[in-house]
Amino acid sequence: MREIQPIAIAPADTRCDGVALLHGIGVGSWTLKRLERALQRRGFATLNLDYPSRKKPIEALAEEIHAPVAAFAAQCDGAIHFVAHSMGGLLARVYISRHRPARLGRVVMLGTPNGGSEVADLLKDISIYRAVFGPAGLQLTTAQAPALADLPSPDYPVGIIAGCRTIAPIASTFVLPRPNDGRVSVASAKLADMADHIVVKASHTGLPRHTVAIEQTIAFLHDGRFRNAQLT
Repeated sequence: MREIQPIAIAPADTRCDGVALLHGIGVGSWTLKRLERALQRRGFATLNLDYPSRKKPIEALAEEIHAPVAAFAAQCDGAIHFVAHSMGGLLARVYISRHRPARLGRVVMLGTPNGGSEVADLLKDISIYRAVFGPAGLQLTTAQAPALADLPSPDYPVGIIAGCRTIAPIASTFVLPRPNDGRVSVASAKLADMADHIVVKASHTGLPRHTVAIEQTIAFLHDGRFRNAQLT
């Protein structure tokens, strides 16, 4: 099992907001490095976590990340925001419901299957999918597990960025409702109580590295809304 490896930059003599970054399933913190560097350039302290996304259900992962997130929050004088890609957004919601930071700020989700993914519906009974993506992978279906279905509506500002380009044309055309990013549909990414929503021309895996998605993430963390929220 890969251990959690926090990467934090928090100037001790400067008041700063902190951003905890949570990657998606089956990947690692490296997928959020470009986004992390952009946040740091804008003055945010960052915690870019590696966690064993394929080994445990999402509620267990929320307990796994609690110690490093709490330690990071103690280092920062300002608000604690969350920026999450794909399943990381579900992890952020579960974590906040259980261990809400005292100075919780805003949450940005990129391509998070808040309503589940039809791709997971299709693959959930296939042994290689179950072996590769583990317990959390089975929680990504449209028939949500209790740990997700029972989550309270967010009472904190949530900005949702969805993609509408794909590198998986079969899934995009025959499995997912359109528009979609090849893994998650734009409709599934939405939450009823989201503060703002934007669609960008990016694939699911490309969202965290997409220049517009990065700039819109920073805009939402600063202002609680996206700028010129139109297809970009």
